[in-house]
Amino acid sequence: MNCIIIDDEATARVIIGQLCSNVKELTILEEFPNAIQAIKYLNQNEIDLIFLDIHMPDFTGFDFIETLKNPPKIILTTSDSNFAIQAFEYDCIIDYLVKPISPERFLKAIQKAKDKSNVPSISSDSSEKIGTRSGNDLYVNIDRRLIKIDIPSIYLIEAKGDYINVKTEEKNYTVHSTLKKIEDKLPENLFLKVHRSYIINIKKIVDIEDNSVLIKRDVIPVSRSNRPELMKRLNLL
Repeated sequence: MNCIIIDDEATARVIIGQLCSNVKELTILEEFPNAIQAIKYLNQNEIDLIFLDIHMPDFTGFDFIETLKNPPKIILTTSDSNFAIQAFEYDCIIDYLVKPISPERFLKAIQKAKDKSNVPSISSDSSEKIGTRSGNDLYVNIDRRLIKIDIPSIYLIEAKGDYINVKTEEKNYTVHSTLKKIEDKLPENLFLKVHRSYIINIKKIVDIEDNSVLIKRDVIPVSRSNRPELMKRLNLL
């Protein structure tokens, strides 16, 4: 994958470059201290992946993304963890790395980029944490134990970085996985992904107002693209 690095700190660019040098599938084409220079480069060149800092003078990482018509895959690199939820609003952002970045965490981010590109897996010891489904039960791997969850009791699933929070009538479970993995194991007649970061049990909806739904006591945003499917699923009078 051909990559560029955008970061106003020279030290950060060096560190990311060194991490990339340990992955043979990555080729760093250019490095930029600001987004303006990168935009000029992208107007004339196609790349596969951008390592992008959020906080930069005059032009933030999010400002930069908004200027791109067809953005490539982007991995955010930042010292600030407060923008993780905002980051997942963008389909092009595949991961959010908080500095200092460990080699292990970096490899996981690269694996996500390669999965998006249908490239064979790099060596990694990460394991599937969402277990199998049997009838109305779902088994999740937590602390090396398989915990059985009654699927109809799940009312909300929320993505939080590399983890998902599964909320049930009785208890909440934090699992190392993605929304996509658990979505594939849930019955379509009960569950619907209404937002990039949320899957809801439509039977547990209390109220709907504008672009949000109330599930128990949680107010969940509904994206414009998913709202039509939600309305179709409801038994409207």
